[in-house]
Amino acid sequence: MNIEALYKIFLVHPLISTDSRTIQKDSIFFALKGENFNGNLFAKDALDKGAAYSVVDEFVDSNDERIIQVENVLETLQQLAKHHRQQFTIPFIAITGSNGKTTTKELVSTVLATHYITYTTQGNLNNHIGVPLTLLSIKKDAQIAVIEMGANHQKEIESYCSYTLPTHGIITNCGKAHLEGFGSEEGIRKGKGELFDFLRQHKGCAFIFNDYAYLQTMSKGIEQVIEYGTHKGLVKGNLAKSTPFVSVNICVNKEEITLHTQLVGAYNLPNILCAVAVGVYCNVPVEKIKCAIESYTPSNSRSQLLTKETNHFILDAYNANPSSMKAAIENFANIQADNKILILGAMMELGAESIKEHQNIVTLLEQYTWTNVILTGGDFAKVKHHYTYMNNAETVGLWLKENQFQHTYFLIKGSRSFQMEKVLQ
Repeated sequence: MNIEALYKIFLVHPLISTDSRTIQKDSIFFALKGENFNGNLFAKDALDKGAAYSVVDEFVDSNDERIIQVENVLETLQQLAKHHRQQFTIPFIAITGSNGKTTTKELVSTVLATHYITYTTQGNLNNHIGVPLTLLSIKKDAQIAVIEMGANHQKEIESYCSYTLPTHGIITNCGKAHLEGFGSEEGIRKGKGELFDFLRQHKGCAFIFNDYAYLQTMSKGIEQVIEYGTHKGLVKGNLAKSTPFVSVNICVNKEEITLHTQLVGAYNLPNILCAVAVGVYCNVPVEKIKCAIESYTPSNSRSQLLTKETNHFILDAYNANPSSMKAAIENFANIQADNKILILGAMMELGAESIKEHQNIVTLLEQYTWTNVILTGGDFAKVKHHYTYMNNAETVGLWLKENQFQHTYFLIKGSRSFQMEKVLQ
């Protein structure tokens, strides 16, 4: 079956299911395969549970006309997403970067949604499956779309761009994330820069934080570049306050305003400025921009400030890499509190640089005075330090309950695989 014919079916059944355990009624089930699963085995089961069709790429012993055979299910999903994307002439804003892309996506889409019918990536569906699913969730009433793109190796962003076809793009930053896949910091810039390569080739528009000289270099040759930063650009801004929440003084069209956010960490300044810049560029009234950013509350273990009795917890446990870990520690060091405890999970996907980068974090920690530091899991077990080491988050959680701390600030951070949020469960 060709994409045009499949698309006609999609228009009648515009819901996609990829997990046979959670079939949506009248959806199209795409039988995806992975290292530990094969959706083809559940194609008939999906139909029994209410799916309208099952798309497979292996033989299924059935004469059911609702089973659609294709060469490659994943590629078909992506091609269908591209075909759907091509039905729109609205702005598609793609966001990638080493750190802050999800927060930036949330802020940008929250701002735009005050003025336009906006569709955006839900949660963290930013990979080779999540991006096409996001595209296929966009309804015909859309006025603008914001798509997050994650990547851990070369050519990944290029692939996403081939069917997302972004008109605008944002690279939040290029830090030390996924070194194992990208190979080096230069490799990271090349990989993330595939978004700007697409915009350059297709007369697109890039938004850049001009404090980062490398983004100025990476964006050269793009037809339209919108700058924001602490010194110049469409939007200029600086920190007014960083604890417990970030407040930012911003200059827009020669008008100065202060945004009082519910975000934790001075490292969120570029993310906030980006959202304001996109809003201004898209003609969102400044009053709506201010209201949107001030009302946004982070969730899903991203720079959340939680208060439990007399204790305060900065929960930033969705992910960690050397760049974000350094920023979080330095921000925590600036918080004025008598008792401060760090609970840090190890960083993943750093390849040959892992031991060195974990040792660098220890060296950074040693520059400050803390009430206590707990290092957890991974390569923190292999570096030299005088801090307390524990194997996992559950063990740290038990330690936390036993000690019954009072009037203490905690920073909890680590790579996703260590699930550091379990410390608080």
